Amino acid sequence: MERDEDGEIIKTLEMKEFEEETGKYAIWRGSVTESFRKWSRGEKVYDRDKERISLYVSEDTKEDWQDFIKDHNYPTISKLIRDSVNHFIDEKSRLISPNLNTMDLKAVSNISHALKEPLTTIKGFSQLLLENYKEDLNGEVLNTIENIFDQSMLLEKKIVNILDDIKTEASQYDILLIEDDYATIKLLTSYFQSKGIKCKGVISGTKGIEELKSGTPKLILLDIILPDWSGYDLSKKIKSDKTLKNIPVYLLTAIPGSEVEKRIEETKADGYILKPFDFSDFEPLFKYLK
Repeated sequence: MERDEDGEIIKTLEMKEFEEETGKYAIWRGSVTESFRKWSRGEKVYDRDKERISLYVSEDTKEDWQDFIKDHNYPTISKLIRDSVNHFIDEKSRLISPNLNTMDLKAVSNISHALKEPLTTIKGFSQLLLENYKEDLNGEVLNTIENIFDQSMLLEKKIVNILDDIKTEASQYDILLIEDDYATIKLLTSYFQSKGIKCKGVISGTKGIEELKSGTPKLILLDIILPDWSGYDLSKKIKSDKTLKNIPVYLLTAIPGSEVEKRIEETKADGYILKPFDFSDFEPLFKYLK
């Protein structure tokens, strides 16, 4: 074990990962804990209902991951892996929608492209053969190609009908602002309007929930202190909803940043902006509004 100038054990990245993963100390009173030693050997050390999963990766992969967590301020590789797996699961869930009647425009476009592109090739080549080489084809081959062309026409109509029945979600505004202060609502809606961005303000958490039932904004700005909801709880509700969880949520608050930081992971909010704010504080949000 490496030690500092005072003779204290220097905490390794593996120790930090252990502490973040288990909630236990890797070093206690100057000594390596038995829990950390067991964890290093792959033994289960949790008091709670968790199971450790070990991964074996090459040294190059490990170095790449370590470089990434340094560049992106991740506390541990364990945290990076958990976030990556959760993101992958979310993306897969979005590709397989439980409700085909309600899909976003991008999903409908992708489905349309995936179905129509190969069909266009089949239909096009069969039509080309019938128009240019019909006299050269024997009866059986000609009938087969005519059947392929007819069936491709029928299939094309079915695809068009199915895609026309799918309702695409369309929001009449870009940002939903949930804020109980009228002056702040007026200020921010005017600011975003000057940038060509549509922002709708509502004065309570209940009103915000009602809005989200009828539309899907690109971004939600959420005050933490509301008359009927805690912004923390409302953020958790939004992020636990399968149809809403991919909407970026930014907390808007006068609460000290150090206190908000403690609740970010719990609320699953994407970030926060402190009051009093500068308009430049909102510039990082424009990436969600393209």
